[in-house]
Amino acid sequence: MNTLNVILGPIISEKSMTDAAKGKYTFKVSIQATKKDIKKAIEEQFKVNVLKVATLTVKGRSSKTGVKRIETVKQPFKKAIALLKAGQKISIFDVGAQK
Repeated sequence: MNTLNVILGPIISEKSMTDAAKGKYTFKVSIQATKKDIKKAIEEQFKVNVLKVATLTVKGRSSKTGVKRIETVKQPFKKAIALLKAGQKISIFDVGAQK
C-alpha cells in the first residue's frame, strides 16, 4: 500500500492529547492498512521511530437528526495508536507552551 494513502489524519481529543504526553499518538488510517503499513508510513512522514502500533476499528453508528428525524449513518473507520521511542515527538500533537 502507498504510504501517502495510509494516514488520513490525526485524532485530536482529550484522551489522545493525554496519551501524546506519554508518547502514544493516535491517527485515523485507511481501513485496508496493516500494522506494518502504518508503522512504515508514520516513520517516513514524521521521521520518528515507532516501537509498537495498536489498531482498532470504530463501527459506524446511526443517529436521527432534523425535524423529520431522518436517520443518518456515520461511516466506520480505523484508528491506530503508535508508541514512539522515548524522547521523540510529533509536532502535530504539540499544544504549545502550557503552564
